[in-house]
Amino acid sequence: MSQADNKPVIPRNFLISFIMVTFLFSLWGFANDITNPMVAAFKNVLLLTNTQSSWVQSAFYGGYCFMAIPAALFIKRFTYKSGVLIGLGLYATGCLLFVPASSVQAFGPFLMAYFIMTCGLSFLETTANPYILAMGPEETATRRLNLAQSFNPIGSITGMFIAKEFILARLDSTSEAERRVLLDTDSDAFNAIAKSDLAVITGPYIILGIVVIVAFIIFALTKFPHTGSTEHKPMDIRGTLGRLFKRPIYVWGVVAQAFYVGAQIMCWTFIIQYAGATMGMSKADAQGYNIIAMVIFVSSRFICTFFLRYFRPGFMLSCLAVGGAVLILGVIFLPGMVGLWCLVGVSACMSLMFPTIYGLALDGLGEDAKLASAGLILAIGGGCLMPPLQAMIIDQETVFGMVGARASFVMPLICFIVIAIYGYAASCFGKKAGLST
Repeated sequence: MSQADNKPVIPRNFLISFIMVTFLFSLWGFANDITNPMVAAFKNVLLLTNTQSSWVQSAFYGGYCFMAIPAALFIKRFTYKSGVLIGLGLYATGCLLFVPASSVQAFGPFLMAYFIMTCGLSFLETTANPYILAMGPEETATRRLNLAQSFNPIGSITGMFIAKEFILARLDSTSEAERRVLLDTDSDAFNAIAKSDLAVITGPYIILGIVVIVAFIIFALTKFPHTGSTEHKPMDIRGTLGRLFKRPIYVWGVVAQAFYVGAQIMCWTFIIQYAGATMGMSKADAQGYNIIAMVIFVSSRFICTFFLRYFRPGFMLSCLAVGGAVLILGVIFLPGMVGLWCLVGVSACMSLMFPTIYGLALDGLGEDAKLASAGLILAIGGGCLMPPLQAMIIDQETVFGMVGARASFVMPLICFIVIAIYGYAASCFGKKAGLST
């Protein structure tokens, strides 16, 4: 049993703040997972290829890359609360921009709305993760972050359910092939269907924008206790970066995080394409399996958080990554429902990865954690770059004698191998190599 067991995970003076900031984890989880199925929805509504529709993810996660460093510099100069307010403001703006995007019936404005929305999410994640780490003893920081992250999938499940029942199930049933015929023979009918479908997609985002505005007001009116990180100290960016680049666990943590986010987004985004290509399943039915995957993810997160009391985070990370790689091999090579259930099961292995990599990389950084967290949020760019690469493989009819959707999961397989190596290094060689404190 670790020495952290006699330290409070959440000190009493931070309890209300912890609950409020943890709500943000659910709020961006909702945005992430209502958006993943939209790759398939936009493909059908606007007659795009898989590669073109995957630009939804590029725009969505591109916002994280673009705003991560500015967000970190902002909260280093000001306060965590200020970062939350900026993030919520951008988040709400992006959601409400769906209204003009829908009216012009063009893909580009939707991509811009996603980009602005995730500039806000970048602010929120860059702020909330180190704030949670600072809400108590360093010895329990990883457990505290895992606990907060455990509520992220609650928002994710809600987003998946809304996407399934209120978007995918309500889209016009006209097939992509039939829409292409209409586009050539009756453009007015095609435009009417597209307009109706885009209104269906837009509705939940408008409601989400209103919820975010309410959250903004509540945070603006609430006082937060000091963590020692709200002092206005001069920024020493060069010195901070110099210290960070001397810590292998941080540098390689950024790399591992990029591969993890890429794996997560690919597994959850393309489960619809996988089920459709290998079994002819409808988008709404396939999204049901995505919801099952998220329930497994949530359950596994709580279970794995408990076991962190007894096992080193790096060891658990490595074991889970190996398990994920084995299941992905099943996705690639096993037929029918067996392969699909392997893809669903991968979520159990992914459950602990993001917060564990985050906690290992930021361990003992103190004030440097503000800028360091930006690198880990920047790593979410893995979700910007990797899905289009997988989509290019899916667009091929066959790859090495197998369906493109099946062969494409070699991408997350590579990701899990990288994560397993990082976890093993952090667990076995950390203290000797100066990888951890």
